[in-house]
Amino acid sequence: MPELPEVETTMRALAARLRGRRILRLERRVDRLREPLPADLERKVNGRRMVEFARRAKYIIIHLDETESLLLHLGMSGRLLFDGPPRGRHEHLTFHCEGGTVLRFVDPRRFGLLLLAERSGLATHPRLAGLGVEPLSPAFDGALLHRRFAGRRSDVKAALLDQRLVAGVGNIYACEALFRAGISPRRRAGGLGRRRCERLARAIVAVLEEAIAAGGSSLRDYVDADGRAGN
Repeated sequence: MPELPEVETTMRALAARLRGRRILRLERRVDRLREPLPADLERKVNGRRMVEFARRAKYIIIHLDETESLLLHLGMSGRLLFDGPPRGRHEHLTFHCEGGTVLRFVDPRRFGLLLLAERSGLATHPRLAGLGVEPLSPAFDGALLHRRFAGRRSDVKAALLDQRLVAGVGNIYACEALFRAGISPRRRAGGLGRRRCERLARAIVAVLEEAIAAGGSSLRDYVDADGRAGN
């Protein structure tokens, strides 16, 4: 599953190529991914300009030039790819954009999501409201991690994967951060002292920043929006 660095890498690639451009025509080949696609999707996005791009946890957010935003989740196997030939039966959505760019949403397992949301209500949107702190935000540090872990009986790896506590960290980077911090993944989260939490928080930030700089994970078939494998 794409984790925070892969989603951040994809979001940055989209912003670099598509910020300020219009969606001229959206083609859909299915009526649902993990959930049904919005019935009025084409009417709401065709002709709209993509004005800003953001990431929240593992969601890519595309702000359109009126009041709405697109929320994209890549699920287990989803990819957003620029141009190139059609990708066959796994290409479920195709965005034909101003300037000739084509963006293809390819998702063999169809666990991805594409939702429409009012921009003014994103903070309280059901998919976003319950998410935890962003680990690359100024608010994230060892003290916060220590407070979030307090009283928890689950192991520390499970706590890191709980998106209500820390948003966007998945299996690959949780394991690497725990290894760097010298903490067993089976250790009880609530039993970690402040000093170990500080060490773990630093390791999480370092691992994520290094992964983003390297273009994301190179596991299996992950590629960025330009078709390049991560490192």
